[in-house]
Amino acid sequence: MARKVYTREFRETAVRLASQPDVSVEKVANELGITGWTLRRWMKLDLPVPAPTSQSQVPKETDLQQRIRQLEAENKQLRMERDILKKATAFFANQQP
Repeated sequence: MARKVYTREFRETAVRLASQPDVSVEKVANELGITGWTLRRWMKLDLPVPAPTSQSQVPKETDLQQRIRQLEAENKQLRMERDILKKATAFFANQQP
C-alpha cells in the first residue's frame, strides 16, 4: 500500500487543532482521517503553529472574564426579580377579596 503524503499546511493545521484546550488528539485525528499516532508524531516534531493573522481573532481573556462577570450580575438580578414575583403572587393569592 502506498504511503500517503500530507502537505505541510495540512500538518500544521492538524497540530494547531490538536493543540487547542478541551480537544483530544484522537478526535482531531479521526475528523481529519489520520491516525492518532501520526498526529502525535507531528506534534512531537514540533511543527510551528502559525499564529492567528490578527489580534481580533483571539479574544483577550480579560474580555471574557469581564463578560462572565457581567452575565453573572445579570443572572443575579433576574433571579432576584423572579423571587420577588413569586412572593407577590403568593401574597395576592392568599388575600381575601
